[in-house]
Amino acid sequence: MKKTAVIALAFAMVSSAALAQNYPSRPITLLVPFAAGGATDTVARVTAQSMSKLLGQTIVIENATGAGGTIAATRASRAEPDGYTLLIHHIGISTAATLYRKLPYDTKTAFAPIGLVTNAPMTIIGRPDLPPNTLAELVTYMKANGEKMTFGNAGLGAASHLCGMLFMTAVGKEILTVPYKGNAPVMNDLIAKQIDLSCDQTTNTTSPIASKLVKAYAITTKTRLASMPDLPSADEAGLKGFEVGAWHGIYAPKGTPDEIVQKLSKTLQQALRDPDLVKRFNDINTEPVPQNEATPEALKAKLISEVDRWAPIINAAGQFAD
Repeated sequence: MKKTAVIALAFAMVSSAALAQNYPSRPITLLVPFAAGGATDTVARVTAQSMSKLLGQTIVIENATGAGGTIAATRASRAEPDGYTLLIHHIGISTAATLYRKLPYDTKTAFAPIGLVTNAPMTIIGRPDLPPNTLAELVTYMKANGEKMTFGNAGLGAASHLCGMLFMTAVGKEILTVPYKGNAPVMNDLIAKQIDLSCDQTTNTTSPIASKLVKAYAITTKTRLASMPDLPSADEAGLKGFEVGAWHGIYAPKGTPDEIVQKLSKTLQQALRDPDLVKRFNDINTEPVPQNEATPEALKAKLISEVDRWAPIINAAGQFAD
């Protein structure tokens, strides 16, 4: 290697280390792909508050909504890779790779993963007067009456949309899908008996289930939740291997210096042990991931495996965005 090249490399390494040592020196923007008040927004704000205390700088939440979360993801992929623009996204970042035929970024390579944050279970729910009372009865009912039934979701690429596709695939019966602009109107119409079924995060369904405003059939984790001990898992109720959750991760743009990525990851790991964060997550029926999952390596592996997992399901369903 020539002397000038060695000097340039050494200078770059020193500059990168110095940048990380002084980082952050100004507020950080955390892009949230969905509207304020939703599950992802809540997870983002709670996490940002704990990370801000540790970093000594404010993390500003910006809700960049639209196109199934791809608007925020596109902005993040094109942002300056300096650690001052981050993205939090849920399972939808992996499914968008197949749902959207013309994404302006490569999902598997456009980001520098920081770490997983949480994995919110989901619940299969129905209108309060739907005849079936168990998941097994619901499956039988769907097979006999599916042509007359409706399944509401929060829009293309939403966790509720993905859960619905997986559920219908597992049952082997397609029913009419009704997309809404968000989770709230889905829940309102389910309670009002305007639609038959949905599948949504426990962060949104815990209260309506407890109040018996909707009928709950199963939780989408392999085991029951301690907070919902009477609600069986889909697996134990007959849909063997059925499991889906609205996992969340934080990303930086590709090319962000590794020193900054590692600093953010370590900060995230520490934030997820904050008792206040744990309590606030528990209040919405989710919990932080273990420390070894709040890492760039774990999130990268999760992202790639989920892109590959959902591609055949989405292709088989034939539900794509323009």
